[in-house]
Amino acid sequence: MEQVLTRVCKLQPTTDQGTKIDALLGAFADGCNLANQTVKPSVTSKTTIQGLVYQTLREQFGLSANQAVRVCARVGANRKTAKAKGKPVKAFLPTSADYDARIFSFREKDWTVSLTLLGCRERIKLAIGNYQQGKLKGRTPTSAQLCKHQDGQYYIHIQLNDEAPEPIHCDKVIGVDFGRRDIPVTSKGDKWDGKPMQKVRDKYAKARESIQRKASAKADATRTKGTRSSRRRCRELLQRLSGKERRYQAWLNHNISKTIILDAKTLSAIVAIEDLTGITDRTNQQPRNKTERRRSNSWAFYELRYFLEYKGVKFGVEVIAVPPAYT
Repeated sequence: MEQVLTRVCKLQPTTDQGTKIDALLGAFADGCNLANQTVKPSVTSKTTIQGLVYQTLREQFGLSANQAVRVCARVGANRKTAKAKGKPVKAFLPTSADYDARIFSFREKDWTVSLTLLGCRERIKLAIGNYQQGKLKGRTPTSAQLCKHQDGQYYIHIQLNDEAPEPIHCDKVIGVDFGRRDIPVTSKGDKWDGKPMQKVRDKYAKARESIQRKASAKADATRTKGTRSSRRRCRELLQRLSGKERRYQAWLNHNISKTIILDAKTLSAIVAIEDLTGITDRTNQQPRNKTERRRSNSWAFYELRYFLEYKGVKFGVEVIAVPPAYT
């Protein structure tokens, strides 16, 4: 069984390379929007889309042959996802572009990647640590995604194909119960207290509320109107704070899921988790105050489930989802 894992690596482009990357991301997004607007919405096949807009993409936006093909594949994939969810395809933003083996390569000897941009090929230095180097050492990746994150920095999401072991088949089961008071509780009696996570969430929610209030202050009898520079500084502070809570939650879920999966592997057991699909919509229909609604909506149970499932594939541990009622 093959598993695809993505390694996020920061790029160190020069000023000139950064300008070229922005131009490529803009052309890729414009090409996606053109293809999505030109081709009938019912068409989801990348081959059909390619036959209709390939030449236009190359001539109008200066994309290489493979970049034009990647544009058509992106539009087709997004249409399939939107169709499955019953929603329209959103407008494409200049934040990412897909790469395959013909327009991307990784070189280990100097830790660089070679990328085809608009009308040129650039070799860009990676700014990575020992962890990423260990994962990339001896590998020859053939696909990646060039991204510009919200912090304005450039990253390359390198996809690695690994052969996952066959899952263990046995009668032992470790049940995992998801909750807010205790994030997960296992049938073995292991549990992780949710109070520290709730404390972090409340801290960041209070900080965001205070900063947003200052940024949007209005002139009235009790409150001084914020100047343009003070409102700008508030927005910059909000941007710096953005993602800290999410990254802490992801770090915690990574540690919890790895502990559970490795424990199951040691015991040769299956992991059974609750299927909580749609729980947010159901709980939002109940009368609750603003604080409880925020705490419930920020509960990252699906992220924990996703981490358990992909780590289960990696370590050969079967993870199954069961209805939570009467378990």
